[in-house]
Amino acid sequence: MKNKVLKLGLPKGSLQEATFKMFKKAGFNLSLPSSRSYFPSVDDDQLQPVLLRAQEMSRYVQDGALDCGITGDDWITENKSDVKRITDLIYAKQSLNKVRWVLAVPAGSGIKSVKDLRNKRIATELVNVTKEYFRKRKINVEVEFSWGATEVKVNAGLVDAIVELTETGSSLRANKLTEIATLCESTTQFIANYSAYKDAWKRNKIEQIVLLLKGAITAEEKVGLKMNVRKVDLKKVIGSLPALKRPTISGLSQDGWFAVETVIDEKVVRVLIPELKKAGAQGIIEYPLNKVIY
Repeated sequence: MKNKVLKLGLPKGSLQEATFKMFKKAGFNLSLPSSRSYFPSVDDDQLQPVLLRAQEMSRYVQDGALDCGITGDDWITENKSDVKRITDLIYAKQSLNKVRWVLAVPAGSGIKSVKDLRNKRIATELVNVTKEYFRKRKINVEVEFSWGATEVKVNAGLVDAIVELTETGSSLRANKLTEIATLCESTTQFIANYSAYKDAWKRNKIEQIVLLLKGAITAEEKVGLKMNVRKVDLKKVIGSLPALKRPTISGLSQDGWFAVETVIDEKVVRVLIPELKKAGAQGIIEYPLNKVIY
């Protein structure tokens, strides 16, 4: 009997590196035979991954060419794709966090609001979303598709404004552009074809992958802490620990001593460890986590 395979679309381009790192932490080792290849190898013979532009992913998932894939919420809306959204994948450390599509104009252009763009020309990759935004506001504009270098076009006088993707706004500021509105926000989504998701085997495989990915994402901003604590200091040390639930406490071979283990947010470690030391904790060990499954 032929092995069952799940056809998985992975985003090529700006999300590619982050996605590969995320899958590795989840336990799936992806690699490309060359930089020009679109077919990654993976140490799971039940997966058949292919690299595609995020802009195209939802269309191929919708029509069944792919069983599932990773793309932005924005491109699902832009393509008007009918797909099953499984979960958000907000992976802050690897640039899969929330982004915005903003309307921007040259600084000093005199354009202060959306209404000032009436009968003006706007360039963007996100054509349908942009048209709908202005249609709802009953503002007539000309929206043209941009193949790239969108920020350059407005400063060159080719268009009056652009709708562009931004995370921090730094690139827009570097190009002397001013945001005047946010059209939409977007997160990275794990999506599936409806028919594929009705198949019991494929649904189970998808849910396994998603569980591991979510666990890897959750672990990204957390660390584990281990320490030894005398019985007389135990209450004070535990009171200092912000745990997911409660710390794990176990007795050591030496009477009157306990081992305490917990998971905390990485951002509080530099403040917490000195406090734990003062409270009586000894042999404190901080270690990274691959996955945290709630």
